Parts: sequence; structure tokens; C-alpha cells
Amino acid sequence: MFSKQEKILLGILATIQFSSIVDFMIMMPLGPQLMRMFAITPHQFGLLVSSYTFSASISGFLASFFVDKFDRKTSLLFFFFGFAIGTIACALSPNYELLLTARGLTGIFGGVLSSLVLSIVSDAISYERRGSAMGVIMTSFSMASILGVPFSLFLANEFSWHAPFTFLGVLSLLLCFVIWKYVPEMRVHLLEKREKEPIHRVLTRIIHNQNQRRALFFMAAVMFGHFAIIPFLSPSLVANVGMTEQQLPLMYMAGGLCTIFSSPFIGRLADRFGKHKIFLWGALITILPYWVITHMGQTPLWLTLAICAFFFVSSGGRMIPATALVSGTSLPQNRGSFMSIVSCVQQMAAAVSSYIAGLIITTGPNGHLDNYNVVGYIAVVFTFVAIYLSRRIHAIESATTKTEADTAHIGEPVV
Repeated sequence: MFSKQEKILLGILATIQFSSIVDFMIMMPLGPQLMRMFAITPHQFGLLVSSYTFSASISGFLASFFVDKFDRKTSLLFFFFGFAIGTIACALSPNYELLLTARGLTGIFGGVLSSLVLSIVSDAISYERRGSAMGVIMTSFSMASILGVPFSLFLANEFSWHAPFTFLGVLSLLLCFVIWKYVPEMRVHLLEKREKEPIHRVLTRIIHNQNQRRALFFMAAVMFGHFAIIPFLSPSLVANVGMTEQQLPLMYMAGGLCTIFSSPFIGRLADRFGKHKIFLWGALITILPYWVITHMGQTPLWLTLAICAFFFVSSGGRMIPATALVSGTSLPQNRGSFMSIVSCVQQMAAAVSSYIAGLIITTGPNGHLDNYNVVGYIAVVFTFVAIYLSRRIHAIESATTKTEADTAHIGEPVV
């Protein structure tokens, strides 16, 4: 299905995603350790998570004004190098306040990486094969769960919480060389000669495009529901369910092992049966683990791992058709800016959701995390909102056989 060059490119992009995902994911299982060492509340820990996403949303917004003016490879190198420096700054942070600042710095660069990766995939792979390509990229989450997070937790338990960030920072610096040497120039979006346009045109183009507005609201709903659950998953498993901090890597390994097989399969299903249909079923199925996880009490380890693995498969699986669908709402020459705005909206929704969840969840006298079930109800509501919005999104790249008149209502307007 993919040529040798495409496989190499997808492999490098998946590795970049691996680094950024591990960097973000590692904060959650480190939650119990950080809350204990810094003597911080769930609200303060929520700020550690949301500081990254708030910064990422702002940088994604600002990047939308210029990212389409440069070679994708050049942009990727710049932001990934900055991400590596920010991660090393996290490793060197001696207290909560400086770690909070370093997480924000990392988010400034890391927030643009995802949109750049998705833009490159969308430029290099046709829409008809994009679900499969997104499935390959999503295996980075699986590898992060199987290898990245458990190994990072091993480093944290053997040395200190600083060690995982040192490892990720050095790995990212090495990947910068791989990007420079093996990623080809990506200038397809620069080939079409366009008149110089005012900086605000990036925003007005999206504002006047009803289809893209719906896509942004859609991704915001998906992320808001998901990140009401995610930041406190590990702390709740320790405080409410009875897992130990040393057992947390098992949860990520179980989920990763399942998703490494399910992600490519779901990507092929999305290409074969349609992105809308696969997202619908994925979202509906995800509601079950949302409810179960946020209501769990003391549970046997084997059952906890099975529930979490099911959660990883369903929640990660629905993101594959969702991302492919949204990427198809823009044309190549404007895709980088639009995907940056998408990233901005995703990160902001995740930040607000994490922050609100931190306000709702409290720590009881016995260390139990209270009100996690309320957060679960919020996630279910936003899942239904996302399902409704998904049915109203049209991929203009899949409309190549239609006439210009047929697609005028979903195409990008000239403003």
C-alpha cells in the first residue's frame, strides 16, 4: 500500500510522535510521585498538565499565520529542536514552580509538532489511503505505552522523576539529526503561486468556511471529553482502585500491546467503510470504559488491566478516523495553517478540561479521589456532542468526482 519512501517517512513521523506522546503521557503516571514529593493538590497537578496544553494552544494559533510559508521539513526541525530543549529544561527543574514553567516552554514547541506531522502525512498520502497512514502514525501511541512510559517510569523509580525527561531530551536531540538527514523537502504547498495576503486572512478563511468551523468544534468536543478523564487516570488507579505506583507500567503496556494491533486495523476500516461510520462506532464504544473507569473501586489487577486496555483501544481508535476526517477539510496550500488551528483548539480544549477536572476532583481524608464519577459524566456528554458534529463534516478531498457547484458549499472560500 505504501512505497519504500512513504514507509520511511511514516516511520520517522511516528517516532517523532512517540517522543512527544511519551513526554506528555509521562506526567500522568508521575502524578502520584509528584503530588507526594512537591506536596501539591490535585488542582496544582492539573495545572502541571494544563500548562503544557495552554502553551501548546497559543503556539499552535500563532504558528497558523506563518507555517504554510516554509518548507515542512524546516518547520519540523525548528519546533522539534525547541521541544528537545524544553524537555531538558523539565529534567533540570528543582521545584514545582520551575517545572510548571518548563512544561509551558515545552508546550510552546510541542504543540505545533502534531499539526506538522499531520500536515506532512496529508500532503504525502492521498485521502483514500490516509486512514491507513493515520493508523501507522497512531502506533506511536502504542509504542509509547509499551516501551516509552514503562521505561520512563522505571527510570523514575530507580533514580528520580528527573530521569525520564533527561532520557527524552537526549533522544529528541538525536532525532533532530535523523530528520535533517532522511526527511525530504516538503514544498508541495509552496508550488502554487499566490498573491501575498494579509496575516488575518488565515483566520477569516476559516471563519467563512462553515465546514472547517464544524471540524474545529468537533475536535474540541472530542478532546474536552477525553482530557476530563486522562490526567487523573493514574492517580485514581492508585488512590481508588488499589494499584501501586510500581504496577502502573502494566496498565500502559497492556493498552499499548492491544493498540499496536488495533490502530492499523481501525485505519484500514476507516478507509474501507468511511471515516464517519468508524468514528461513530468508536465513540459509542468509548462511552462504556468512560463510565466504568470513573466509577471503579477496589478491583483485581487483571480486571483493571483489561478495562484500561479496552479504554486505550476504543479511545485511541476513534481518533484515527476523526483526524483523517478533519485533515480532509482543507486544501494542501492552506493545510498547515488549518491543522495548526486544529492543534490550537485541541490543546485549549484539553487544557480547559484538565483544569476543570482538577477543580471538580478532590482528595478525601483517606487519600481517595472524590468526584471522579462527575468527570465521567462530563466525558459522556461531550462524546455525544462530538458524534452529532461528526455527521455534519464533509471532506473536500473525497469530493474530486463532484462538480464545482456540488462542492461549493464545503470548499474553502475566497475571502
